[in-house]
Amino acid sequence: MDRDFLTDLFSDFGAVTIRPMFSGFGISADGINFALSLRAGLYFRADEATIPQFEAEGSKPFQYQTRARTVTVNSYWQLPARLFDDTEELGQWARAALAAAQRAALRKGPKQRKVAKKTTAAAAGKKRKPAKR
Repeated sequence: MDRDFLTDLFSDFGAVTIRPMFSGFGISADGINFALSLRAGLYFRADEATIPQFEAEGSKPFQYQTRARTVTVNSYWQLPARLFDDTEELGQWARAALAAAQRAALRKGPKQRKVAKKTTAAAAGKKRKPAKR
């Protein structure tokens, strides 16, 4: 899936931001990532409120393989293939995925910014002396 295809796919949902992520794209709205396009699959953010909808469609959570095991990411579920032909219903699923991502962001709380450490001289307000030659 390329950017143009994804932009068209989300036309009924509204404006999305598509950024390169891993081997595909991250899809966000209002600064919140709610979908991933990876390995020719489209995965939407899900939580306890939306997972039953994915399960009813026979969808599976995102998985990837490491050298030692298979990792399952239960917060992203594969979009049912039938929705690729119905952008209106896909838009409804996308709104539900965005809502799930927003709920997850609220549970996490606000991001804290890291404060850069000051050098000892700068912290003490001292100027550096030029090196002697």
